[in-house]
Amino acid sequence: MSDSNDTAATGKPRAAPGPTDLSNPFSTVPIEITISVGRARPLIRDLLGLGRGAVLPLDARIEDPVELYIGERLIARGELEEMEGDQQGQLAVRLTEVADLQDGLG
Repeated sequence: MSDSNDTAATGKPRAAPGPTDLSNPFSTVPIEITISVGRARPLIRDLLGLGRGAVLPLDARIEDPVELYIGERLIARGELEEMEGDQQGQLAVRLTEVADLQDGLG
């Protein structure tokens, strides 16, 4: 996995290297990436009692990295951030590790 914490002088992350062949017919097909922030392991009796306003504790802390998946394949890790400007309040992920898509992520 490569480290993608490199930033330009502006403080913005550099674009991740990757295939740029736009003649590939699949290059414009959208995909869905799932961001995993943690897991909950309640007992069934606790799960049955959940209702509006219930809090479900996760096995992760707020500062822990999140994992990005395409299907079941781990493709990257990152940190949750809040967007600024016009998109203030929206969540985003700053990538800290990116998998070599041929070898996977360790």
